[in-house]
Amino acid sequence: MIPPAQILPEEAIRIESLSHRYGGIVALNEVSLSLPKGKTTALVGPDGVGKSTLLGLISGVKKLQTGRLSVLGFDRTERRKREEFLSRVAYMPQGLGRNLYPTLSVRENIDFFGRLFGLSAVEREAHMRRLLDATGLAPFPDRPAGKLSGGMKQKLGLCCSLVHDPDLLILDEPTIGLDPNQIRQVRQLIKDLGKRHTILLSTHILPEVEMTCSRVLIIDRGTIAASDTPENLAGRVRTAGGVRAEIRADTAALEKALAALAGVRKTEVVALGDGWCACTLRTGAEHDPREAIARLSAERKWPLRELGREQVSLERVFAEITQSGER
Repeated sequence: MIPPAQILPEEAIRIESLSHRYGGIVALNEVSLSLPKGKTTALVGPDGVGKSTLLGLISGVKKLQTGRLSVLGFDRTERRKREEFLSRVAYMPQGLGRNLYPTLSVRENIDFFGRLFGLSAVEREAHMRRLLDATGLAPFPDRPAGKLSGGMKQKLGLCCSLVHDPDLLILDEPTIGLDPNQIRQVRQLIKDLGKRHTILLSTHILPEVEMTCSRVLIIDRGTIAASDTPENLAGRVRTAGGVRAEIRADTAALEKALAALAGVRKTEVVALGDGWCACTLRTGAEHDPREAIARLSAERKWPLRELGREQVSLERVFAEITQSGER
């Protein structure tokens, strides 16, 4: 018998050597990770790399094949504690309103899920009032779920998932299919929920991660390619020496002079018009060429109007890690 993963008090999830197959296809390959309690963590990766499989295993929807998995202190191989485990976890699958009954009203949907989790009438009413107020659905308690807009369906889906006040909320692509206004509303709701719950969400919208999550897991080809805060992940790329400058000079002469600076591995100079050029330099982590660029500009009498570190987005971090195969 495989011993359970030893979870620490501050951990919500601990995974050790987890693998999962669909026939001959490997969806997850020897995945090991830990996620902290009380944080919102994003699971990101290209399509078809195992995100939904991992969420399904953590939530209890999928059966564990090989490896160790502990969630909120529950060993996922312990079948006899499954009911207690499920009472502390909520899973909202991908797709608008997939966990809803379209002919039931907003109130009836939430009440139904509350009954499934064994809540009393008093508990269901109290939780329902709090959730409807928090999501802005309070004015529409009698509207059938099938008549709701996409954004309202997502909010109702969250209400149904949260009616039993779980410790862990798992969301699979929570803003897919929504318009920009609905996306903003759901993102804000996730941020608010993150103050009371541990949240694990999958998404392919990387700006969403930067706005709502304090930790990022990048999954690629069935393995965890990176796990850190958004800031630390950006720091990996930033230390590779991204520097931008705008200088007024002859393009060819400027590119030659910049390429000759110590530590510069790659330069890109683009004419902007009126003699100005946008320059991007890549250096090793041990080199910072900004002082040398300023000195070069003064010596050559080339006007300099911008000089600084390149802003690194999570999209660039994701691209560099998944395309380079970094681990």
